[in-house]
Amino acid sequence: MTLGQLTLASLFIAGTAAADIPKLNLDTTHISVSGLSSGGYMANQFHIAHSAWVTGAGIISAGPYYCAKGDIFTALGQCVNKMETPVDLAALNAQLKDWEKQGKVDGLINLKHDKVWLLHGTKDTRVIQAVTDKLAEQYRQLMPTENLQYSSNKPFAHHFPTKDKGSKCDVSEAPFIGNCDYNAASDMLDFIASSPEADNQNGKLYEFNQHQLGGDAAISLADTGYVFIPQNCEQGAQCKVHVSFHGCNQNAEAVGDAYTTKTGINQWAATHNTVVLYPQTKKSTVMPLNPQACWDWWGYTDANYATKDGQQIKAVSNMVHALEAK
Repeated sequence: MTLGQLTLASLFIAGTAAADIPKLNLDTTHISVSGLSSGGYMANQFHIAHSAWVTGAGIISAGPYYCAKGDIFTALGQCVNKMETPVDLAALNAQLKDWEKQGKVDGLINLKHDKVWLLHGTKDTRVIQAVTDKLAEQYRQLMPTENLQYSSNKPFAHHFPTKDKGSKCDVSEAPFIGNCDYNAASDMLDFIASSPEADNQNGKLYEFNQHQLGGDAAISLADTGYVFIPQNCEQGAQCKVHVSFHGCNQNAEAVGDAYTTKTGINQWAATHNTVVLYPQTKKSTVMPLNPQACWDWWGYTDANYATKDGQQIKAVSNMVHALEAK
């Protein structure tokens, strides 16, 4: 059976299970991450911070590591829809290497064996191509060119492109999932997390308490997160892990189950024995200010946001290892 032949009826049990997450046998020594926009920035930060065990990253419409340098004005002036002055990759990489020496990020040599998949659509005006070009350039300086796949010539707006779900492909609007006749999830995961297809095609989406699994570091996150578990994984098979970070205004409070069920990631995961973690942010109109429920890529939580000591990175790391212990 091909992915195209799967139907939602055969793939998922309707709704989201509120029952306890089943005991899992997970391989967390080689996980992959992905994300769109602010989620893309977080996927990159999580990859760089934990490259000892994060070995693949898929990033849509985001810029280089530490682009904002802990400053919202730099974030808005250089790293989103304009680049008022050129991004200084040498300075960003110097900071990265300093954090490597301090142990705040894993050894950069780990990146030499990783796979990175990048995408930027030609209709995307919310994050301009020059910003994502800098991310590609930065990764090329840290890893072999053949381990990086970057596509920037497809007519996509600012969203997660899918085969047949979401809004018009050339429009950037909620839920920021585009009906583009293109399965970005499959192309991405085949490159960064290649594995044989599994016999069983079914799976279930579970809710969990992020503050229980993420600990005190989850203070800036929503109460509820989600995890997709293929049936094989529920039945004891050893499974891989993928973490996918939603974009701004794309958390479950804003778009319901759109990001957790409609990107195509679950369909791929069900056929490749991969558990998918969907951590969730929350919007905040008080300090720490985050009115669009973005992931922290400019420092609204604290100055450590891009390192292993960052609250959100620490919380999601805790969640991954808590699932491993289930």
